[in-house]
Amino acid sequence: MSWLLTNFLGALLLPPLNLLLLAVLGLWLWNRRPLAARLLLGTSICLLWLLSTPFIAEALLHGWEGDPYVTDTRKPLADAIVVLGGGTYFHAPEYGGDTVGFATLERLRFAAKLHRETGKPVLVTGGAPQGNSTSEAEQMKQVLAQEFSVPVQWAEGASNNTLENARLSRKLLMQAGISRIYLVTQAWHMPRAVQAFQTAGFQVVPAPTGYTTRYRTDLSAFVPNAYALLQSRIFMHELVGMFWYQLKS
Repeated sequence: MSWLLTNFLGALLLPPLNLLLLAVLGLWLWNRRPLAARLLLGTSICLLWLLSTPFIAEALLHGWEGDPYVTDTRKPLADAIVVLGGGTYFHAPEYGGDTVGFATLERLRFAAKLHRETGKPVLVTGGAPQGNSTSEAEQMKQVLAQEFSVPVQWAEGASNNTLENARLSRKLLMQAGISRIYLVTQAWHMPRAVQAFQTAGFQVVPAPTGYTTRYRTDLSAFVPNAYALLQSRIFMHELVGMFWYQLKS
């Protein structure tokens, strides 16, 4: 299934489009089934409100991320560090072209820290699902070398999703006799990523970054906003992804 089709189908299942479609269905039924129409419209509005509320969205992600994982760097737990691509910042004017997106940069920062503390070699993985000329892996390799002074030993630039990240990384690391890895990605992405990499044959030591945190809980935590809706969308995306993995297995 192509990257474009996968994302289109995903959009139908995720907010805000799924809630808008629910509301449209309610409007269509307004004269035919008024009770059902009111129920659908009310459900759509209530869910949109709740999923746009920071307190609710953050609680969903907190529960998904689990307890913080603290890497014990005093003893070797794995033989390589695998960093997953998290998107591209396209046509970045200040950098003169494509470079890593903010989520990828967050992962690279933590991977650089982990490399300095453990001395383990780094593999970066991520292709060009939208057809751009430079893969995420190549962008990551450049940023690690130029901005963090961290060498990249392996760059896997053909994968278009997490399952492919795992399978193609496995092929590269099998040649080096490596099966136990530190896996670096966002905390909210870690449960699904661990499942994909374990299925591919890796022993995984999770090394998540970018946890959902809050300075304090005040009135603003209960006022809906667009960023909270994005957080809820991320949670639901991961949930749908895990369900899809179960179906495929």
